[in-house]
Amino acid sequence: MLDYKLLQALANVIHEGGFDKAAQRLNLTQSAVSQRIKLLEDQVGKLLVTRTVPPVPTAEGKNLLKHYIQVQSLEADLELSLKPLAGENFQVFALGINADSLTTWFFPAINSFLGENRVLLDLKVDDQEQTHKLLRNGEVSGCISSENTPVQGCSVIPIGTMNYRMVATPKFRGIHFPQGLGKDCLKTAPVVIYNRKDDLHARFLKTYLKKSAHQKSVDQKFIQKIPTHYLPSPEKFVGLILDGLAYGMVPDLQGLAHIKTGQLVDLAPDTHIGVELYWYRWNLSSKLLDEFSKAIVKNAVIC
Repeated sequence: MLDYKLLQALANVIHEGGFDKAAQRLNLTQSAVSQRIKLLEDQVGKLLVTRTVPPVPTAEGKNLLKHYIQVQSLEADLELSLKPLAGENFQVFALGINADSLTTWFFPAINSFLGENRVLLDLKVDDQEQTHKLLRNGEVSGCISSENTPVQGCSVIPIGTMNYRMVATPKFRGIHFPQGLGKDCLKTAPVVIYNRKDDLHARFLKTYLKKSAHQKSVDQKFIQKIPTHYLPSPEKFVGLILDGLAYGMVPDLQGLAHIKTGQLVDLAPDTHIGVELYWYRWNLSSKLLDEFSKAIVKNAVIC
């Protein structure tokens, strides 16, 4: 039988991103955490985590992480059913979510749930294409993702489409795109992109320029030469555009209000990018996870 103190050490090393931080979290020495990981590896006869910075779980380590988080969820749900009035312990939900959802609709969707239940969130923020990997790796028990690929042991529900527009201030458009978007202008106008994994800008350009009869298609080399700000903060991202320092792809939930006031303009009204979002969760018999899922699916106001 597995020793859950050892599994707890493994989970904290991965979730905290290192042996030192895991030791602080568990109120142990780094040596004690290392010994627990080594003992667990000896018990299962497999290497479970790479000794890199940050540590990365192996395939066997991922399976144990999934098992540990699932057991923690079931135990918390059992405790709630046995001691409904005790309410001393919080259940932690580790979730993967994209930054735009976090900034716009996510908290309004779950505020009532959080107010009625003793739940703590452990949010891991990444691109909507990347959160799917967190679920598959056993690092989270649910995620918002744009990937529509089944994950063994999980259910998936579509929750809506997030619409993105290419926007800028009227002044920025007048300076950089007086004749509209074109390949020559794109070589000199600074764009803002969330991070290097964000492909929305590239998807937009390929779609937009393909529609333009006088434009040639774009390749990755052309896209890489475009002057680019990388800014992994949705609030600062839009702020940079509003300050007239860049143009970029902004979700309607953030951008439409600024377009209506005239602060921003849609640079390509006939070319928007829709990102389908899905809610993934483990197939666990958990009342709390069920209620949390219902809140997300019912209250997600994305379009």
